[in-house]
Amino acid sequence: MSSASAPTLSLPGDPPGGRRAAWIWGIGVAVYFVAIIFRTSLGVAGLDAADRFDVNASALSTFSILQLLVYAGMQIPVGLMVDRLGTKRVLTIGAVLFTVGQLGFALSPSYGMALAARALLGCGDAMTFISVLRLGSRWFPARRGPLIGQVAALFGMAGNLVSTLFIARALHSYGWTTTFVGSSLAGVVVLVPLLLFLKDHPEGHEPPPAEHAGATYVRRQIAAAWREPGTRLGMWVHFTTQFPAMVFLLLWGMPFLVEAQGLSRGTAGTLLTLVVLSNMVVGLVYGQIIARHHEARTPIALGTVAATALLWASAILYPAEHTPMWLLVVLCVVLGACGPASMVGFDFARPANPPERQGTASGIVNMGGFIASMTTLLAVGVLLDATGDNYRVAFASVFVLEALGVAQILRLRRRAALREREHHVVSRVEAVHVPA
Repeated sequence: MSSASAPTLSLPGDPPGGRRAAWIWGIGVAVYFVAIIFRTSLGVAGLDAADRFDVNASALSTFSILQLLVYAGMQIPVGLMVDRLGTKRVLTIGAVLFTVGQLGFALSPSYGMALAARALLGCGDAMTFISVLRLGSRWFPARRGPLIGQVAALFGMAGNLVSTLFIARALHSYGWTTTFVGSSLAGVVVLVPLLLFLKDHPEGHEPPPAEHAGATYVRRQIAAAWREPGTRLGMWVHFTTQFPAMVFLLLWGMPFLVEAQGLSRGTAGTLLTLVVLSNMVVGLVYGQIIARHHEARTPIALGTVAATALLWASAILYPAEHTPMWLLVVLCVVLGACGPASMVGFDFARPANPPERQGTASGIVNMGGFIASMTTLLAVGVLLDATGDNYRVAFASVFVLEALGVAQILRLRRRAALREREHHVVSRVEAVHVPA
């Protein structure tokens, strides 16, 4: 199905887009960019954190697990907040929280206080991406949805790139406190234009007023979004595709490459950078393909999972002490496709839910990958401690979650496709009857 017949056709009442939309949306993306820098800064500082707080692999993984636990647990509440309070208020709260969290992490004298700081950071981080998706849907035509989502994710990966290129070097040159205190200033920088210029929607495109009846409204929003097969399919796509790269970049990639593969920190950092660069390129490609060929969503998701599983298995099961560099390079390139493939989940949920429920549906989808990441981060840490740092055994836990996710995708894909066609027919009929 080409874009001319896809469910993301422009309908009467679509936002116009244009330069002002790009400027407003760019402010939201800048907030997300900084949130990703803060989220992924631990990925290049894992070994430093273990030395600073004198903790083992399980305790080290708790930093990222707690951060992701808070993030995942906040997704539905944040979706409801965005639907009810609007993007600007939620983004402002998020920016304040993740900035305070990063500053607290820099100054924490103990493991417990550092954990609390990462939890606060995760809470603020949780408020950014859904807000940016909502901002894009309010300022750009619906047909731009897949590309807008992928470009937002691309800028997020640029934040990851900042972590791998600059924070890693700053830690080596300036030390822990100076590096993390200095990076926290970026949160203040993006907060200023957010407060001064960001608007929830263009003039003349105000959303219809919605009734909010406390707990009853909350239950109704969640139940209605969950009933849509597209929402559940989107969540499982996000669950299955995102977590291998997240686990690799967020915490365990650097220790695996340095301790298990015998690489220097510089070489390992270059490979992590390759994951990020691959993500940015693949994101643009996937966004363009899905915008033009809506039926490519499921093949892209399943193809990415299959390629990731194949390369992951080849790298950890290679019959030698160290995996050859060429195979590690290919693995990192393929891991770069995981993030863009996870964005496909939102492209299943978006046409399945009306505008007033987009935040809630996006929150449900976004929970998927972070629940999988949190589970795998914990499993890897526990298995490393139990097996004496055997990365082959620990990293094999990835296949369990991939198998679960693929089974759910195959179960839901036809039901979601049928329901989406029904929504598309209704939208076309309503468009025909909208007065000029």
